[in-house]
Amino acid sequence: MQDCHILLIKCADRQGLIANITGVLFSHNINVVVMKEFVEPETNTYFSRLELLGPLDVESIKTELLNTLPADTKLMIHPRRKKDIVVLVTKEHHCLGDLLVRHHFDELHANIKAVIGNYDVLKNFTERFDIPFHHIDHELYDKEEFEARVIDAIQQYHPDYIVLAKFMRILSGNFVAKFEEKIINIHHSFLPAFIGANPYRKAYERGVKLIGATAHIVNNDLDEGPIITQKTIPVDHEYDVKGMREAGHEIEKSVLADALKLVFDDRIFVMNNKTIIFN
Repeated sequence: MQDCHILLIKCADRQGLIANITGVLFSHNINVVVMKEFVEPETNTYFSRLELLGPLDVESIKTELLNTLPADTKLMIHPRRKKDIVVLVTKEHHCLGDLLVRHHFDELHANIKAVIGNYDVLKNFTERFDIPFHHIDHELYDKEEFEARVIDAIQQYHPDYIVLAKFMRILSGNFVAKFEEKIINIHHSFLPAFIGANPYRKAYERGVKLIGATAHIVNNDLDEGPIITQKTIPVDHEYDVKGMREAGHEIEKSVLADALKLVFDDRIFVMNNKTIIFN
């Protein structure tokens, strides 16, 4: 959409907010083509996502909105565009493969700038799509040095987001803080069940009748960041661990793709450890 911008607003709720917002936009001859709002009642917090059509004087509009909205207002205006991402991987190919294929056929709505792996297993596969692959071996460095090298590689590309496509390393608080609310992870379980490693083995031993996957924003608590999307599929006593894992791979790809579509289209707000999502 030509000259389309996304406006995101988070602030304390009060009477007249919508009139304040649309009044500023009207004064700049901006057409609002989509506007969605939600008020979180426990904290009285207002969230809004708007799609704006027309040439924008972004700084002027931001200044006027901040002057008319509550003092705690956080807002962002930017052109609707493809996001730049860096993907982190270990050895499993299924999530990376799905992302690379979507990227190749222009269905990802993002630009994969590079892939970084702590093993080189997926290097040749990645390079077949003409995407740089950085191998940083976690066994050669202590955790701090390993993460420093990964950060250096990431920052070459100035990504909007980092996608953990089965990157099986626990990230430190310092790493997460450098990319706050910008790291998206796919976890092979329907969280909060079976946090950590080997969830399919744990699910099999527990005799569950559903398995699932969860895409979430990474924070300092292992597999407990704000949830974006989740799905489940039924299983029964005929599934062994291998069968559960193979079925799980399919749902992991689907859940991650759905989550990234929401992320790349600026449809997510983080509220404490929850997400507000405007579908």
